Amino acid sequence: MSKPFTDPSVRLDFYVSHTLGLSRKEAKVRIGRGLIKVNGEEVKKANRIVTADDDVFFLDEQLSWPREKYFVMNKPVGFVCATEDSEHAVVLDLIAQPDLKDLRVVGRLDIDTTGLLLLTTDGQWLHRITSPKSQCPKQYRVWTSDPVTDEAIENLCQGVQLNNEEGLTAPAEVERVDENQILLTISEGKYHQVKRMLAATGNRVVQLHREKIASLSLAGLEEGAYRPLTDAEVALF
Repeated sequence: MSKPFTDPSVRLDFYVSHTLGLSRKEAKVRIGRGLIKVNGEEVKKANRIVTADDDVFFLDEQLSWPREKYFVMNKPVGFVCATEDSEHAVVLDLIAQPDLKDLRVVGRLDIDTTGLLLLTTDGQWLHRITSPKSQCPKQYRVWTSDPVTDEAIENLCQGVQLNNEEGLTAPAEVERVDENQILLTISEGKYHQVKRMLAATGNRVVQLHREKIASLSLAGLEEGAYRPLTDAEVALF
């Protein structure tokens, strides 16, 4: 996976291999043949140090470090959060981009769950959001088969015991929308957590939609649509 070119200096063969998608050996061959120029000068030494301020060319093509990709999507029903699946459509099918090979899903949603989904090529950024240490809040709109009682809301706010889990879930934030609908905010990422939390209160989730991750919302993004994140939005995490 490509990493942002933030180091003050790197070897030329390292830079060429990453920007052209070559092995280090292949990069050294091209450098040795005089096919690489740095600031207009032919360079044949693979250990030449380059920085982000240098202009590096392969033949007549200027090389630039690949930028990480960050997308937010309003996931529809029927798509799985995977790069490929033999039985179902995957969320990457919804993205019209030329190169998706390093794109990864940040926090999965079930095939029948809709809403805010993040995708990125930046592994460190992904880890910051999904790591239990980050306690990144996620808000879900939850529709239930039975009315959500005051007792159930109190239990969710205090933490509930999930089946086959030790200890209680972390306290959640709950806002009642109507009898069978709540806004539930959690900071954990356990398997099927929202559905299991409602099951622990004796209820069943019939529809689930993720509305927010931290302060990032779908902000009018239509179902099935996606867009790149702004630099300010990336910096939220």
